[in-house]
Amino acid sequence: MQSQNLTLKPISGFIGAEIQGVDLSQAISDEVVQQIKAALFDYGVIFFRKQNLRPADQIALAERFGEIEVNRFFTPVEGYAQIAEVRKEAHQKHAIGSQWHTDHSYDVAPALGSIFYAVELPPFGGDTAFASMVAAYDHLSDGLKETLDQLKAWHSAMTVFGKNHDNVPPAVLHPIVIRHPETGCKALFVNPVFTTRIDGWTEAESQPLLKYLYEFATQPAFCCRLQWHPGSLAFWDNRITQHLAINDYDGHRRLMHRITLKGRPLSA
Repeated sequence: MQSQNLTLKPISGFIGAEIQGVDLSQAISDEVVQQIKAALFDYGVIFFRKQNLRPADQIALAERFGEIEVNRFFTPVEGYAQIAEVRKEAHQKHAIGSQWHTDHSYDVAPALGSIFYAVELPPFGGDTAFASMVAAYDHLSDGLKETLDQLKAWHSAMTVFGKNHDNVPPAVLHPIVIRHPETGCKALFVNPVFTTRIDGWTEAESQPLLKYLYEFATQPAFCCRLQWHPGSLAFWDNRITQHLAINDYDGHRRLMHRITLKGRPLSA
């Protein structure tokens, strides 16, 4: 069982760090689990390179950090219901996740995070960008912070999955500004894919403020970008990040394996 100090290298000013010195295909000690958790909460998303994971390895790794949530919208890996395939075939034009979003914000208990592993990559492109919702909140004016701290917003999966699935959950209400369940830091919790309106406001009234927050939160200074290589793995904290799959590899196939970890209801 591995138990050692890890090497951590930040990759941008506000979000993202690369961790070296651990083989995730092997059992890791409680000490290493705690080190990885601390880095995850501090940096929002952490990356590991040159890993060689079978589906069973990825599941075993995920279970060290929480309970796995079986995705109800994605095709699972054959024989491994806990792992969702995020696949784009060479003939497809649309890529899943190609708008800024937060996974599972439409759930009563939004996901803790996701563990995303590269299986098949295009010869170029296909990067993933991440944005820090902690940095975004921290850089708002005091006046806007005071306003947002009092507001909640509705989130719904109907915007994406409603036309093709029967098991879409009802819309849910979350604070626009949440406190991280582990660190207590404040973060914006709205995204342009699943957030529909501010509670007590009409959609027309909501959109100008929400649009401003979406654009402010994803400005380059608050972001990092992961270039995938064979064996790359990303683990992100879903409560304090948004992410975007960059769709710039038409004519090529990309296959990733995603495990989502269950979270708990969020509070202001």
